Amino acid sequence: MSRRDAALRAAFAAALEVPVATLELRPLSGGCINQAARCEVAGTSWFVKWNDRPLPGQFAAEAAGLAALADVQEALRIPRVLASSDEPGAAFLILEHLEPGSRGAGFDEALGRGLAALHRASAEAFGFACDGYCGATPQPNGWLPRWTDFYRERRLAHQLALARAAGFPADAFRAGQALLERLPEWLDDEEPPALIHGDLWSGNLYVGAGGQPALIDPAAYYGHREAELGMMSLFGGFSQRVFAAYAEAYPLRDGWRERLGLYELYHVLNHFNLFGGSYGGQAARLIQRYRV
Repeated sequence: MSRRDAALRAAFAAALEVPVATLELRPLSGGCINQAARCEVAGTSWFVKWNDRPLPGQFAAEAAGLAALADVQEALRIPRVLASSDEPGAAFLILEHLEPGSRGAGFDEALGRGLAALHRASAEAFGFACDGYCGATPQPNGWLPRWTDFYRERRLAHQLALARAAGFPADAFRAGQALLERLPEWLDDEEPPALIHGDLWSGNLYVGAGGQPALIDPAAYYGHREAELGMMSLFGGFSQRVFAAYAEAYPLRDGWRERLGLYELYHVLNHFNLFGGSYGGQAARLIQRYRV
């Protein structure tokens, strides 16, 4: 065992208040940013993830998001945070280990109603108590009173600037800048801030024991609830039963489907900034759809 691995195990054990010799790690796959393992001590399991080169404050931000989601509703299972650290050489997050289950009848409806309950949690402004990340991209969350201003400055303008630096074509960038000026024509500023997961694609939906919907890996903040639905629509994986149950529990304002592409744009730009490739063309097409 390397000195680094030994120090990390010691940090896990100290956080869990158990002897390091009793701690067993079983590596898990699937993450694209962090390493992960199932941590077992005397028959009790936790989920641990860590990073040898952590992003500044990444685990504290995720812990804060998980805690916020868990505090406001009970319909969706959110893993409980046991400990987090962003110390160099010992940056990690320890969570309750959720035993996997299988989807049963009514899973989609339960998810839709659970998201509706989550989105009823509100705040006095749009933003969050700390900045965070969407994937590995910094996500500024400074508070602003109006949604249009928040989405323009903290989301689209931020991603567009990063995209231009990453090689996003100049004409598409200029079209994006023009779209920013027209956002008030499209966005709904009438609804209160809603606590959202912020990065809800199918990979961040988990089926817990008993078939309960669970959410992991949030990029949480108080935003417009349509932004959540936009991400859910981008890559698929959510049936129309989810959206129907959501709308029945928390009716949506007219025109919400027409606005989803604007919220997809944030995540498509983010994917361009993370992965490049065809996401740039997809972002340019979305910009054109709303610019004209």
